[in-house]
Amino acid sequence: MTPRDASDDSRWSNLDRPPLNGAALRRGLVRDGGLYCDVEVVQRTGSTNNDLAGLAVKGDAEEGAVLVAEEQTAGRGRLDRQWTAPARSGLFFSVLLKPAGVPVARWGWLPLLTGVAVATGLSRAAGVDTALKWPNDLLVTVGGEERKAGGILAERAGEDGVVIGVGINVTLREDELPVPTAGSLALAGAVSTDRDPLLRGVLRSLEEWYGRWQRAGGDPAVSGLQETYAAGCATLGRVVRAELPGDRSITGEAVAVDGDGRLVIATKEGVQEPVGAGDIVHLRPA
Repeated sequence: MTPRDASDDSRWSNLDRPPLNGAALRRGLVRDGGLYCDVEVVQRTGSTNNDLAGLAVKGDAEEGAVLVAEEQTAGRGRLDRQWTAPARSGLFFSVLLKPAGVPVARWGWLPLLTGVAVATGLSRAAGVDTALKWPNDLLVTVGGEERKAGGILAERAGEDGVVIGVGINVTLREDELPVPTAGSLALAGAVSTDRDPLLRGVLRSLEEWYGRWQRAGGDPAVSGLQETYAAGCATLGRVVRAELPGDRSITGEAVAVDGDGRLVIATKEGVQEPVGAGDIVHLRPA
């Protein structure tokens, strides 16, 4: 994969944020018959999604390749928003998936599936309550306030691949937050902020959910994904504003996530409108 940045001589400069060990992660996650074929840790890169997608397009990465960066200098979220954080303060990684046997029309469930996997893995490994904001944000509670601690970005990689990028704030302190609405696992009172078991927990949860979804042919109901996502989605039951492409917006109650992974909004006019893409603003608690 991408070569390590050997010029970085500050790997141990912050002992509160020790580096990840790629060899140990490979030993723990790569196994015969499992999803993961490789886990590579790099010290610094622009975007793990860009790097892994580039390798996939060239045929230099297989399904189950995982690329982890200790620091991203050009990390992106949805709508090309920037995602920046201090080195080793979080988990920043991408996974290449090739969901053969699943109709392309159902691939839109992959970011929601990843959200369920991340929330489940962190609940087990960090002991912190998390919630999902449709379609791809991970929320935690800090001082009674709902804050974003992570995000997911899914991008096509060639004809048969999807790269799933995940960013999670782990040890970010208040004075390091990029915006006041951001949070981290540490600020939310996580019982563990050791990134090694956190990453293993998230990746094992992703492997479990991805396998279940694939075996069901991508059917979100049969695999249990639709029900589980809805149960952990903080957006449902709230009054929201959906800011849509073309400077259009919809305001109403988020009432369901449909079989295509779209958020269904009931407007005051009595119309239920499915939203497949857009920015969702929570206007009022459920």
